[in-house]
Amino acid sequence: MKNEKLKESPKHAFIILVLALAFVPMYVMLVISFKTNSQFMQNQFGWTFPLHFENWAIGWNIVKNYIFNTIFVAISAVSLSFCFTIPAAYFFARYRMPFHNVFWYFFLILMLMPTVANLIPLFMIIKRLNLLNSLFALIIMGVVVGQVIQIYVLRQFIEDIPQDLFDAAEIDGAGPLGQIWNIVIPMSGSIVSTLAILQFIAVWNDFILPMVLIRDDSLLTLAAGLVKLDGEYVKLWGQMMAGYTISSIPLVLIFIFTMRLFVKGLSSGAIKG
Repeated sequence: MKNEKLKESPKHAFIILVLALAFVPMYVMLVISFKTNSQFMQNQFGWTFPLHFENWAIGWNIVKNYIFNTIFVAISAVSLSFCFTIPAAYFFARYRMPFHNVFWYFFLILMLMPTVANLIPLFMIIKRLNLLNSLFALIIMGVVVGQVIQIYVLRQFIEDIPQDLFDAAEIDGAGPLGQIWNIVIPMSGSIVSTLAILQFIAVWNDFILPMVLIRDDSLLTLAAGLVKLDGEYVKLWGQMMAGYTISSIPLVLIFIFTMRLFVKGLSSGAIKG
Protein backbone atom coordinates (compact mmCIF):
# COMPACT_ATOMS: atom_id res chain seq x y z
CA MET A 1 0.00 0.00 0.00
CA LYS A 2 2.79 2.41 0.88
CA ASN A 3 4.60 1.69 -2.37
CA GLU A 4 1.40 2.36 -4.33
CA LYS A 5 0.90 5.64 -2.51
CA LEU A 6 4.49 6.64 -3.26
CA LYS A 7 3.98 5.84 -6.94
CA GLU A 8 0.80 7.91 -7.04
CA SER A 9 2.27 10.90 -5.17
CA PRO A 10 3.84 12.56 -8.27
CA LYS A 11 0.46 12.42 -10.01
CA HIS A 12 -1.27 13.92 -6.98
CA ALA A 13 1.38 16.63 -6.71
CA PHE A 14 0.92 17.51 -10.38
CA ILE A 15 -2.88 17.69 -9.97
CA ILE A 16 -2.49 19.94 -6.92
CA LEU A 17 -0.12 22.19 -8.87
CA VAL A 18 -2.57 22.49 -11.76
CA LEU A 19 -5.44 23.27 -9.36
CA ALA A 20 -3.32 25.90 -7.62
CA LEU A 21 -2.47 27.58 -10.92
CA ALA A 22 -6.19 27.62 -11.76
CA PHE A 23 -7.63 28.75 -8.42
CA VAL A 24 -4.98 31.06 -6.96
CA PRO A 25 -5.77 33.88 -9.45
CA MET A 26 -9.48 33.52 -8.62
CA TYR A 27 -8.67 33.67 -4.91
CA VAL A 28 -6.58 36.81 -5.37
CA MET A 29 -9.33 38.41 -7.46
CA LEU A 30 -11.89 37.62 -4.75
CA VAL A 31 -9.69 38.99 -1.97
CA ILE A 32 -8.97 42.25 -3.77
CA SER A 33 -12.68 42.75 -4.53
CA PHE A 34 -13.29 43.57 -0.85
CA LYS A 35 -10.47 46.12 -0.54
CA THR A 36 -10.09 49.84 -0.93
CA ASN A 37 -7.09 51.18 -2.82
CA SER A 38 -5.23 51.89 0.43
CA GLN A 39 -5.84 48.35 1.67
CA PHE A 40 -4.72 46.99 -1.68
CA MET A 41 -1.44 48.92 -1.47
CA GLN A 42 -0.79 47.64 2.04
CA ASN A 43 -1.59 43.95 1.41
CA GLN A 44 -2.44 42.65 -2.05
CA PHE A 45 -2.92 38.95 -1.28
CA GLY A 46 -4.25 38.72 2.27
CA TRP A 47 -7.60 39.55 3.81
CA THR A 48 -7.89 43.02 5.33
CA PHE A 49 -10.69 44.42 7.44
CA PRO A 50 -13.18 45.96 7.24
CA LEU A 51 -14.49 44.23 4.13
CA HIS A 52 -15.98 46.64 1.60
CA PHE A 53 -19.08 44.94 0.20
CA GLU A 54 -20.05 48.17 -1.54
CA ASN A 55 -17.45 47.31 -4.19
CA TRP A 56 -19.68 44.45 -5.29
CA ALA A 57 -22.74 46.70 -5.51
CA ILE A 58 -20.81 49.17 -7.67
CA GLY A 59 -19.32 46.40 -9.79
CA TRP A 60 -22.77 44.84 -10.34
CA ASN A 61 -24.27 48.17 -11.41
CA ILE A 62 -21.51 48.50 -13.99
CA VAL A 63 -21.54 44.99 -15.46
CA LYS A 64 -25.19 43.93 -15.17
CA ASN A 65 -26.21 45.37 -18.56
CA TYR A 66 -23.13 43.84 -20.18
CA ILE A 67 -24.01 40.44 -18.70
CA PHE A 68 -27.60 40.58 -19.95
CA ASN A 69 -26.43 41.67 -23.43
CA THR A 70 -23.90 38.85 -23.54
CA ILE A 71 -26.39 36.20 -22.44
CA PHE A 72 -28.87 37.36 -25.09
CA VAL A 73 -26.23 37.38 -27.85
CA ALA A 74 -24.69 34.04 -26.82
CA ILE A 75 -27.97 32.11 -26.50
CA SER A 76 -29.32 33.57 -29.75
CA ALA A 77 -26.10 32.86 -31.65
CA VAL A 78 -25.84 29.28 -30.41
CA SER A 79 -29.51 28.51 -31.13
CA LEU A 80 -29.48 29.98 -34.64
CA SER A 81 -26.10 28.47 -35.43
CA PHE A 82 -27.31 24.90 -34.98
CA CYS A 83 -30.42 25.60 -37.05
CA PHE A 84 -28.01 25.95 -40.00
CA THR A 85 -25.14 23.73 -38.88
CA ILE A 86 -27.03 20.45 -38.42
CA PRO A 87 -28.76 20.52 -41.86
CA ALA A 88 -25.48 21.55 -43.53
CA ALA A 89 -23.55 18.75 -41.82
CA TYR A 90 -26.31 16.30 -42.78
CA PHE A 91 -26.05 17.41 -46.42
CA PHE A 92 -22.27 16.97 -46.56
CA ALA A 93 -22.46 13.60 -44.80
CA ARG A 94 -25.36 11.95 -46.68
CA TYR A 95 -25.38 13.44 -50.19
CA ARG A 96 -22.82 13.24 -52.97
CA MET A 97 -22.77 15.63 -55.91
CA PRO A 98 -20.27 16.47 -58.68
CA PHE A 99 -17.05 17.94 -57.27
CA HIS A 100 -18.31 17.18 -53.78
CA ASN A 101 -14.81 16.76 -52.33
CA VAL A 102 -13.51 19.90 -54.02
CA PHE A 103 -16.33 21.94 -52.53
CA TRP A 104 -15.79 20.36 -49.11
CA TYR A 105 -12.03 21.08 -49.02
CA PHE A 106 -12.63 24.61 -50.22
CA PHE A 107 -15.07 24.98 -47.34
CA LEU A 108 -12.43 23.71 -44.90
CA ILE A 109 -10.02 26.42 -46.01
CA LEU A 110 -12.25 28.82 -44.08
CA MET A 111 -10.99 27.16 -40.89
CA LEU A 112 -7.54 28.59 -41.61
CA MET A 113 -8.75 32.17 -41.86
CA PRO A 114 -8.63 34.07 -38.55
CA THR A 115 -11.47 36.45 -37.76
CA VAL A 116 -9.05 39.34 -37.33
CA ALA A 117 -7.96 39.04 -40.97
CA ASN A 118 -11.57 39.58 -42.07
CA LEU A 119 -12.43 42.50 -39.82
CA ILE A 120 -12.52 45.17 -42.54
CA PRO A 121 -14.71 43.16 -44.98
CA LEU A 122 -16.99 42.12 -42.11
CA PHE A 123 -17.30 45.73 -40.96
CA MET A 124 -18.21 46.88 -44.47
CA ILE A 125 -20.84 44.13 -44.86
CA ILE A 126 -22.43 44.92 -41.49
CA LYS A 127 -22.39 48.62 -42.35
CA ARG A 128 -24.17 48.06 -45.68
CA LEU A 129 -26.78 45.98 -43.89
CA ASN A 130 -27.37 48.92 -41.50
CA LEU A 131 -26.65 46.69 -38.52
CA LEU A 132 -23.81 48.64 -36.96
CA ASN A 133 -24.25 49.38 -33.26
CA SER A 134 -26.83 46.61 -32.76
CA LEU A 135 -26.83 43.29 -30.94
CA PHE A 136 -28.14 41.60 -34.09
CA ALA A 137 -24.78 42.26 -35.75
CA LEU A 138 -23.04 40.35 -32.95
CA ILE A 139 -25.59 37.53 -33.19
CA ILE A 140 -25.01 37.20 -36.94
CA MET A 141 -21.25 37.16 -36.45
CA GLY A 142 -21.57 34.60 -33.66
CA VAL A 143 -23.57 32.35 -35.97
CA VAL A 144 -21.16 32.73 -38.89
CA VAL A 145 -17.92 32.30 -36.96
CA GLY A 146 -18.99 29.01 -35.38
CA GLN A 147 -20.27 27.37 -38.56
CA VAL A 148 -17.14 25.84 -40.09
CA ILE A 149 -15.77 23.89 -37.13
CA GLN A 150 -19.26 22.74 -36.12
CA ILE A 151 -20.07 21.44 -39.60
CA TYR A 152 -16.68 19.73 -39.79
CA VAL A 153 -17.17 17.89 -36.47
CA LEU A 154 -20.85 17.04 -36.97
CA ARG A 155 -20.25 15.68 -40.47
CA GLN A 156 -17.93 13.03 -39.03
CA PHE A 157 -20.55 11.97 -36.49
CA ILE A 158 -23.37 11.81 -39.00
CA GLU A 159 -21.26 9.71 -41.37
CA ASP A 160 -20.80 7.16 -38.56
CA ILE A 161 -24.55 6.73 -38.08
CA PRO A 162 -25.58 3.40 -39.67
CA GLN A 163 -27.14 3.76 -43.10
CA ASP A 164 -29.83 1.25 -42.12
CA LEU A 165 -31.41 3.81 -39.84
CA PHE A 166 -31.78 6.30 -42.68
CA ASP A 167 -33.12 3.61 -44.99
CA ALA A 168 -35.71 2.60 -42.40
CA ALA A 169 -36.72 6.24 -41.96
CA GLU A 170 -37.16 6.64 -45.72
CA ILE A 171 -39.35 3.54 -45.84
CA ASP A 172 -41.50 5.09 -43.10
CA GLY A 173 -41.85 8.21 -45.23
CA ALA A 174 -39.41 10.49 -43.40
CA GLY A 175 -37.79 13.15 -45.55
CA PRO A 176 -34.48 14.88 -44.84
CA LEU A 177 -35.94 17.07 -42.09
CA GLY A 178 -37.62 14.06 -40.50
CA GLN A 179 -34.35 12.13 -40.57
CA ILE A 180 -32.52 15.06 -39.00
CA TRP A 181 -35.11 15.40 -36.24
CA ASN A 182 -35.57 11.71 -35.45
CA ILE A 183 -32.11 10.28 -36.13
CA VAL A 184 -29.34 12.87 -36.38
CA ILE A 185 -30.23 15.09 -33.41
CA PRO A 186 -30.89 12.26 -30.89
CA MET A 187 -27.76 10.33 -31.86
CA SER A 188 -25.51 13.41 -32.02
CA GLY A 189 -26.87 15.05 -28.87
CA SER A 190 -23.65 14.68 -26.87
CA ILE A 191 -21.37 16.28 -29.45
CA VAL A 192 -23.97 18.98 -30.21
CA SER A 193 -24.01 19.84 -26.50
CA THR A 194 -20.22 20.04 -26.42
CA LEU A 195 -20.08 22.28 -29.49
CA ALA A 196 -22.84 24.48 -28.06
CA ILE A 197 -20.87 24.94 -24.82
CA LEU A 198 -17.70 25.81 -26.71
CA GLN A 199 -19.50 28.31 -28.93
CA PHE A 200 -21.27 29.88 -25.94
CA ILE A 201 -17.92 30.41 -24.21
CA ALA A 202 -16.39 31.80 -27.42
CA VAL A 203 -19.21 34.33 -27.85
CA TRP A 204 -19.07 35.19 -24.15
CA ASN A 205 -15.33 35.94 -24.34
CA ASP A 206 -15.42 37.74 -27.70
CA PHE A 207 -13.70 41.11 -27.37
CA ILE A 208 -12.72 42.31 -30.84
CA LEU A 209 -16.06 42.22 -32.68
CA PRO A 210 -18.05 44.13 -30.00
CA MET A 211 -15.35 46.79 -29.88
CA VAL A 212 -15.44 47.17 -33.68
CA LEU A 213 -19.20 46.91 -34.32
CA ILE A 214 -20.71 48.54 -31.21
CA ARG A 215 -20.53 52.23 -30.37
CA ASP A 216 -23.23 52.59 -27.70
CA ASP A 217 -21.92 51.69 -24.25
CA SER A 218 -25.29 50.22 -23.21
CA LEU A 219 -25.06 47.63 -26.04
CA LEU A 220 -21.56 46.37 -25.30
CA THR A 221 -21.06 42.76 -24.32
CA LEU A 222 -19.12 41.67 -21.28
CA ALA A 223 -15.59 41.26 -22.61
CA ALA A 224 -15.63 44.73 -24.17
CA GLY A 225 -17.62 46.33 -21.34
CA LEU A 226 -15.16 45.23 -18.67
CA VAL A 227 -12.67 47.67 -20.14
CA LYS A 228 -14.89 50.41 -18.66
CA LEU A 229 -13.92 49.21 -15.18
CA ASP A 230 -10.35 50.25 -15.86
CA GLY A 231 -10.31 53.91 -14.86
CA GLU A 232 -8.62 56.39 -17.15
CA TYR A 233 -6.59 58.05 -14.39
CA VAL A 234 -7.23 56.10 -11.17
CA LYS A 235 -7.71 52.34 -10.93
CA LEU A 236 -10.26 51.39 -8.28
CA TRP A 237 -8.93 47.90 -7.71
CA GLY A 238 -11.69 46.70 -5.41
CA GLN A 239 -14.48 47.68 -7.81
CA MET A 240 -12.57 46.29 -10.78
CA MET A 241 -12.01 42.91 -9.16
CA ALA A 242 -15.62 42.79 -7.93
CA GLY A 243 -16.84 43.35 -11.48
CA TYR A 244 -14.46 40.70 -12.83
CA THR A 245 -15.57 38.22 -10.16
CA ILE A 246 -19.27 38.79 -10.90
CA SER A 247 -18.56 38.38 -14.61
CA SER A 248 -16.88 35.02 -14.05
CA ILE A 249 -19.76 33.53 -12.03
CA PRO A 250 -21.98 32.63 -15.05
CA LEU A 251 -19.15 30.72 -16.74
CA VAL A 252 -18.37 28.87 -13.52
CA LEU A 253 -22.04 27.86 -13.22
CA ILE A 254 -22.14 26.77 -16.85
CA PHE A 255 -19.08 24.62 -16.30
CA ILE A 256 -20.52 23.04 -13.14
CA PHE A 257 -23.91 22.17 -14.64
CA THR A 258 -22.72 21.15 -18.12
CA MET A 259 -19.49 19.35 -17.24
CA ARG A 260 -21.11 15.92 -17.68
CA LEU A 261 -22.40 16.81 -21.14
CA PHE A 262 -19.01 18.23 -22.11
CA VAL A 263 -17.10 15.13 -20.95
CA LYS A 264 -19.67 12.86 -22.59
CA GLY A 265 -19.24 14.63 -25.90
CA LEU A 266 -15.46 14.43 -25.73
CA SER A 267 -15.51 10.77 -24.76
CA SER A 268 -17.92 9.88 -27.56
CA GLY A 269 -15.63 11.66 -29.98
CA ALA A 270 -12.69 9.64 -28.70
CA ILE A 271 -14.63 6.40 -29.15
CA LYS A 272 -15.63 7.28 -32.70
CA GLY A 273 -12.03 8.11 -33.49
